[in-house]
Amino acid sequence: MAHTCPDVREMQLSGVSEGMELLQIDVDADAVEERAGREHAACSRNVLRKQRNWERQVAAKKSKRKEEKQRRKLNREESGARAGSPQFTKRVMKAITKERLAEAQSTGPKLCVDLSMTDSMSDKEISRLAGQLRRLYGSNKKAARPFHVFLTDLREDSRLYRECLRMNDGFQNYMMDITEESCLDLFPAETIVYLTPDADEALETVDADKVYVLGGLVDESIQKKLSFSRARELSVHTARLPIDEYMVKKDNAKNFHSKILAVNQVFDILSTFCRTGSWTQALQAWFPQGKGYVVAADDSQLPLCQTES
Repeated sequence: MAHTCPDVREMQLSGVSEGMELLQIDVDADAVEERAGREHAACSRNVLRKQRNWERQVAAKKSKRKEEKQRRKLNREESGARAGSPQFTKRVMKAITKERLAEAQSTGPKLCVDLSMTDSMSDKEISRLAGQLRRLYGSNKKAARPFHVFLTDLREDSRLYRECLRMNDGFQNYMMDITEESCLDLFPAETIVYLTPDADEALETVDADKVYVLGGLVDESIQKKLSFSRARELSVHTARLPIDEYMVKKDNAKNFHSKILAVNQVFDILSTFCRTGSWTQALQAWFPQGKGYVVAADDSQLPLCQTES
């Protein structure tokens, strides 16, 4: 039998060892590339999620800026209308506002904010809703013909009540009815109209004999038909703002279209309709541009807000 020289065997073993090392390097490189690919995919998802959050925040800020701009415009118009009238001090204006709100509690159209759905909301959503209620009250104070506003299903031991106290100066002195009772405890079912974007019937006018209910809900997870389900639970009539009748979709890069509005935005639309009798003017003034709708060119006037004389 032939014997292999020791030097030859050593060279063969060295070659095998080098081959194994090269193979290990290839395997390690593949593992590193695969791990890098997974990390890149996870990073991409995080970037997209942050981008979406940032875009939502930008859209919300634009909407708020538009609302404030519209309020300033309305304030200027009201100031202009009062230009020929005597100028009152802040104390006198505060007394006049208080008198108007007190009168609304007797003769104004009735509006409830149903706050029975807040238990499932996050702390951030609760905080946003408290801010919307503050803006709603501010709009009602400035209205020439205020609504009689009720905050229903609001317990004093609830997170929302505590947040309203924290965020809204003088919340306990707001001239609106704050109660733990539901709208059904306060009014007959046949007089209630629950406003929800999922209703089939469009609201045509605001009737003094009816009680209009807004779902007090901020839902960032976008659960479907929550306010509509609540209305069905109460077995009351439902209606939606006439967005389909007076607005059209506008093309946008994201192809985004939404009819979900904040509580104060719905209130501002109702209040402006009561003042002008025009859904076109009301929607033009208060429907957020970022929702992907614009007012249609054709305008038709509907009856003015029907309030008691």
